[in-house]
Amino acid sequence: MVDGFDMDGKPLMPTQRHGKVRHLLNDKKAKVVKKNPFTIKLLYDSTRYTQPVTLGVDAGSKHIGLSASTKDKELLAWDIQNRTDITELISIRRETRRARRNRKIRYRAPRFNNRVRTKHKGWHAPSVEHKIGTHLHCIQEVQKLLPVTRIVVETASFDTQKLKNPVISGTGYQNGDQKGFWNVHEYV
Repeated sequence: MVDGFDMDGKPLMPTQRHGKVRHLLNDKKAKVVKKNPFTIKLLYDSTRYTQPVTLGVDAGSKHIGLSASTKDKELLAWDIQNRTDITELISIRRETRRARRNRKIRYRAPRFNNRVRTKHKGWHAPSVEHKIGTHLHCIQEVQKLLPVTRIVVETASFDTQKLKNPVISGTGYQNGDQKGFWNVHEYV
């Protein structure tokens, strides 16, 4: 599948006709913009006709699934793996900072007063910010390649107690299987 842009740099529908793409490149009517994924830019004015493209996003914590499709076929399928080492890296940085303060050099006091970010409303942990940023970046990359008209994000929140008891409601959640046990370990 070959993605394409019009003269203005707006995304067009991808094509599977590699022969046509090869002829456009040989006749200097198009030029290669990217090699991975292979993308061309038309050097002449085209009709700019596009179909409605729906982008489906499976927002996971370790893997992000992206699928762009029209009514008839799937145009793109990506599986992106999120970083899971951010918490460890921040812990290593914190340990290094504490070790630096405890060496036999001039005293460097901890600077608690300039940690203003934690006091702002809307602050998120760095690992959560990275996950949000990765989701948004992936969606923007797909929007650069394809003329996306609709985005559907799947959130996987489901009720485990409702799976066991379909008619549960209200105080039934408080009177579940674990009622009367001190903790989950004792329940198991």
